[in-house]
Amino acid sequence: MPDPILDEAALAAFLDAFYARVRQDPLIGPVFAAAIPDAAWPRHMATIRDFWSSVLLKTGRYKGNPFGRHQALGVLEPAHFARWLGLFEATAVERFPPELAAALTERAHRIGDSLKAGLFFRPGAPDGQGQP
Repeated sequence: MPDPILDEAALAAFLDAFYARVRQDPLIGPVFAAAIPDAAWPRHMATIRDFWSSVLLKTGRYKGNPFGRHQALGVLEPAHFARWLGLFEATAVERFPPELAAALTERAHRIGDSLKAGLFFRPGAPDGQGQP
């Protein structure tokens, strides 16, 4: 049964389920595995929970730089974002009522679009190479 409300417990359960999928995904799982050793996942998940708690519940716990973290990887492509967003949406639909799943997914798309714009948009690049 989907979680009827979004609170810290429901958010944590959603993120755990979502990142379990991410880590097993053949496209983006290896990117995460290369960047985050198994022993570092508990700390990473705490950071992820702080980020989404700040974004969705307005707690203000996250103080990091998501753009800088993603930029430092140097291997991300638009297809990685598409897969991440697809898994995010599928997990949200499974765990939350439709309106809440849609709100979470919309927020994830806005964040993803912002990251993609910063990582991939190159004004003046040859045709097809300047946009995500």
